[in-house]
Amino acid sequence: MYQYTEFDRQFVRARAAQYRDQLERNLRGELGEDEFRPLRLQNGWYIQRFAPMLRIAVPYGEISSAQLRVLSRIAQEYDQPTAELFAEARARQDALGPVPLPGGGFAHSRLTVGYGHFTTRQNVQFNWIPLDKSADVMDLLASVDMHGIQTSGNCIRNITSDALAGIAPDEIADPRPFCEIMRQWSTLHPEFAFLPRKFKIAVSGAHEDRAATFWHDVGLHLVTDDSGALGFRVLVGGGMGRTPVIATVVREFLPWDQVLNYLEAVVRVYNRWGRRDNMYKARIKILVKAEGPRFVEEVEAEYRAIVEVDGAPHTITQAEFDRVAASFVAPALAQARVAPTTASDTDTDPAFQRWLQTNVAAHKLPALRAVTLSFKRLGQAPGDATGEQLAQAAELADRFSAGEARVTHDQNLLLPWVRESDLPALWQAARKAGLAKANVGLLSDMIACPGGDFCSLANARSLPIAEAITQRFQDLDELHDIGEIDLHISGCINSCGHHHSGHIGILGVDKDGKEWYQVTLGGSDGSLLSGAAAAGKVVGPSFSAAEVPEVIDAVLDTYRRERRSAGDRAETFIQTLRRVGLDPFKAAANGARIAAQEVA
Repeated sequence: MYQYTEFDRQFVRARAAQYRDQLERNLRGELGEDEFRPLRLQNGWYIQRFAPMLRIAVPYGEISSAQLRVLSRIAQEYDQPTAELFAEARARQDALGPVPLPGGGFAHSRLTVGYGHFTTRQNVQFNWIPLDKSADVMDLLASVDMHGIQTSGNCIRNITSDALAGIAPDEIADPRPFCEIMRQWSTLHPEFAFLPRKFKIAVSGAHEDRAATFWHDVGLHLVTDDSGALGFRVLVGGGMGRTPVIATVVREFLPWDQVLNYLEAVVRVYNRWGRRDNMYKARIKILVKAEGPRFVEEVEAEYRAIVEVDGAPHTITQAEFDRVAASFVAPALAQARVAPTTASDTDTDPAFQRWLQTNVAAHKLPALRAVTLSFKRLGQAPGDATGEQLAQAAELADRFSAGEARVTHDQNLLLPWVRESDLPALWQAARKAGLAKANVGLLSDMIACPGGDFCSLANARSLPIAEAITQRFQDLDELHDIGEIDLHISGCINSCGHHHSGHIGILGVDKDGKEWYQVTLGGSDGSLLSGAAAAGKVVGPSFSAAEVPEVIDAVLDTYRRERRSAGDRAETFIQTLRRVGLDPFKAAANGARIAAQEVA
């Protein structure tokens, strides 16, 4: 992991002290709400439906056990609303009511407190911290080199990467040093503090794109040219929201040392020409789509001016790259020779074998493995982690992964430095903590935003829909029979649950003040399983909350009926969908809706 310098620490602590002064002046009435709002947003503090929401930056997903313990403390000591506030939230939830389940029963929202929430962009959020305690939390975060700087606002947000960065067997080069250099360059960049809209960058260093780069404002792929030189393929203009757009390749090869100069050109052109009169048309994807080749020409002209006139001021020197890269060497345990272990009863346990299949990934170092801890279980919203679970994850990271974990795009935690010989012991310890469910990559390992239970922008709740689907698909045999599948749920068109890229996507919509849900099929984030990045297609009119589980069931029944097998492997859901087309699935979804209405 990157090790903060003394300058880094002074910077973050000074920022926390500055925020405390701003907060105290606001609470005394000396700094009005209009003046305070942009200041708190620049430090990651939103005001949501009922309470402040804090978004904490976890750059490119890397997090230490010490940081996890501080997050655990924040969850247990600070993520606690007043009784009056919680009663207000509960009353709204009761007014909306639970989601009836097919065959009886109900799925409820989970207005739980004392939780952290892993996001799809490798951040961590809290939903109930009182604003008058927010400066205390900032000081706690600064004590372990964490903050919320630029996790909000119209600026360059948290830079994300592959959760397997630095350890993937198919890696061309480790993207983490570049991510860190970009983080330092973009933090409080004076020219880019007030862009037309937020700006997101994702970096991939492997042959497989596990960072969803085509869905970002800028996506960067580490590649080599014919001579073996390292550089970047540059993508610009991806994004979700009400207008899903796949990014355009604007440079097939950019020398690695020029990436900051080129980013400066891209963001400068966007800052100059991006729309500020309409927030829905202000993202760079709209500018790229509208201007096409003209946008690329202007970026190239700006880049030439930066290099030829300004002297390429942000060229990354080899010395600077080496300084940053020195923080990303493999820990000592990765180099140690590990004696082979004897077989144990665990090795033949079917549950352990299933966990190896779903939760354990290959590593570039033969003696090691990458292990995902699954937080997805019945009664717990996707992405949520209790204070106790955060502390348990810290213990597992210390025992088995050199004190390091990764927040994943799929809202779990990954341990990147696990000895293969330690897998049985890790499985036993993770199972005891409730973090070893063998469902990673399967249907119940879904992505979901907090939705209308917490977010003031949401049109509908996400969490009871996630709960209803989880209740329906609890049997691990059935989940493994269905196989790998991405189910993504968003509570509104802002797409924080990435519904556009789900093989099955669910979007909450408002119809006459009531909650309804659109279902899309065939989306892709660009991974090897999913194929080329693509937005899913709507299968029909919106469905009521009670109909959604029936629709998902009908869609999956269609897949099981239509799929083909080759040897002992069956087609995945997305492979079958692309082979047979949307029509059979669409008919099944709409048939389920009609059947549910007749029963009602």
